[in-house]
Amino acid sequence: MRILCIGDIVSRTGRDMLFRYIDDLKYKTNIDFVIANGENSNHGRGMTRSCYNEMKRAGVDAFTMGNHVWGAKDIITIMETEGDIVRPANLPDGVPGYGSIVVSADSGVKVGIINLMGQVNMTPCNSPFTAADREIEKLSAITPVILVDFHAEATSEKIAMGYYLDGRASAVFGTHTHVQTADAKILEKGTGYITDLGMTGPADSVLGMNKSIIMHRFATGMPQKFEIANGKGQFCGCIFTIDEKTGKTTEVERIWFDG
Repeated sequence: MRILCIGDIVSRTGRDMLFRYIDDLKYKTNIDFVIANGENSNHGRGMTRSCYNEMKRAGVDAFTMGNHVWGAKDIITIMETEGDIVRPANLPDGVPGYGSIVVSADSGVKVGIINLMGQVNMTPCNSPFTAADREIEKLSAITPVILVDFHAEATSEKIAMGYYLDGRASAVFGTHTHVQTADAKILEKGTGYITDLGMTGPADSVLGMNKSIIMHRFATGMPQKFEIANGKGQFCGCIFTIDEKTGKTTEVERIWFDG
């Protein structure tokens, strides 16, 4: 099966990019399942019910989140009523939602999804490696097709997680840093990997934010209120071709469109 994984969706522009490209990719490249990181979809922070509904209409089958998971209050209700969203599995015990889920593709293939958050320069959380062991063991009893979104700042931590889960996860892809990396590959034991999927949102920006404001902040050190950038968008992600019987990745293709 072929799974399209879409990088951090930022604001109205990012949501527009979904409508512009998902259907075309499904038609031209035989995509069976679409997963996207939605933690920035509501004007750069969190996911509202309206954003969720819109992205579902655009063709997203499941969502991962990250350190901005609680950025919009709607998310708790969405998690309680829908079965297609995961938040980081290594958050403290007792928080709403689930760190892993199983969603069926249209073909009937069950897809396991795990969301993890890094510990380097991120919101305090438990060990993502321990959480990965726990969730992999749970999902592997249900399906061999397991995807892991590692929402982390440090490239070293992301790379380590890829090797750590090699042969146990079908694909490990990074999110959070919003810049697509050029290291998409298949690891030795059959796990597809990329350090960061990149951002789906405003192209002429600094990580989705107004570049003039960010430049002024860096140049002067003075605090500035971030604003979402306007203008054309970009669409970033990766397609993993996965053997649905073994759970191994057989092909990886980076996707980057300048809208």
